[in-house]
Amino acid sequence: MADREPASARTISIDDGTPRPWSQAGACLAQAPTYWLGTVRPGGRPHLVPVLGVWVDGAPHFVANVSSRKAQNLTSSAHCVIAVSGDGLDVVIEGEATQIHDQPTLVRVAEAYASKYGWHVTVREGAFHDTQGAPTAGPPPYQVYRVAPALGFGSGTSEPARSTRWRFQPSHIHHK
Repeated sequence: MADREPASARTISIDDGTPRPWSQAGACLAQAPTYWLGTVRPGGRPHLVPVLGVWVDGAPHFVANVSSRKAQNLTSSAHCVIAVSGDGLDVVIEGEATQIHDQPTLVRVAEAYASKYGWHVTVREGAFHDTQGAPTAGPPPYQVYRVAPALGFGSGTSEPARSTRWRFQPSHIHHK
């Protein structure tokens, strides 16, 4: 999947300056040590957890054991939120999470985890496997999820403290 660019961007702060470029949000997501993942429990209550995430092919990715609360929530509703705090910019992405099974994408995501966190996994049977387990994902095997951005918010934390909203065209690509 190629990098997705927003269909529109607009400033949502009082200074009404030029919207921040999407590339700043992508850089923030690529560098963030921790993603905060918000999902919805089947009964409607929110669930928020820190996860180790990577930015691959223009979208955030994370992993979860199939029996984890986050994976169970995503089974009943793919809607989720990813939030990160970066150097000068905080970013929130609303979107839908889909499981990734294709080998080339799984390999790229595994390489990103190895580079960013030093976490080396084996890709087989459409999932990640390792012998030690992941602290934020439970025991292996790990399902890999991509969040297709639908809406993004970037809030500047340094001057100019401009905030931007990015809207994306709906994605019709599903990877179940």
